[in-house]
Amino acid sequence: MKKIIAAFTLTAMVLTGCGAEEANQEETTFQEIVVQIQTAEQLPVGEEVVLSVKVSQGEKAVDDADVVEFEVWESGLRDEGQMIEGTFTKDGVYEANYTFDHDGVYYMLAHTTARGLHTMPKQKLTVGSPDLSIVLPDENDDTMHNSH
Repeated sequence: MKKIIAAFTLTAMVLTGCGAEEANQEETTFQEIVVQIQTAEQLPVGEEVVLSVKVSQGEKAVDDADVVEFEVWESGLRDEGQMIEGTFTKDGVYEANYTFDHDGVYYMLAHTTARGLHTMPKQKLTVGSPDLSIVLPDENDDTMHNSH
């Protein structure tokens, strides 16, 4: 009888251990990806600048993102925006070069897909010295409410 109880106890311990290991694997698999925009919020006109994000999942850099694209548009003119493909550099950093040809308020949306997850952080960019009295309002301007 003692052998049967010991066998049941051992089986239960083994099954519990396997279940905990599977739970840890699921937790790792479903951690969100975090995209930190590294581009300055104040940028010059007529000079090539680097649009940059750092992609991570948990404590680790994501060096294998499926897509990192930078959508850039002038405030109020999203339909006239451009998509620029980001290139992996190192340590989870993806970059693209871009030149703003005139003063203005712009927005950058970093469309990022990695490990089956998608996120799109947005940042407001002030380029040169725009005349704020003529800047068009942007739809869904939620950057004013985000803390950086």
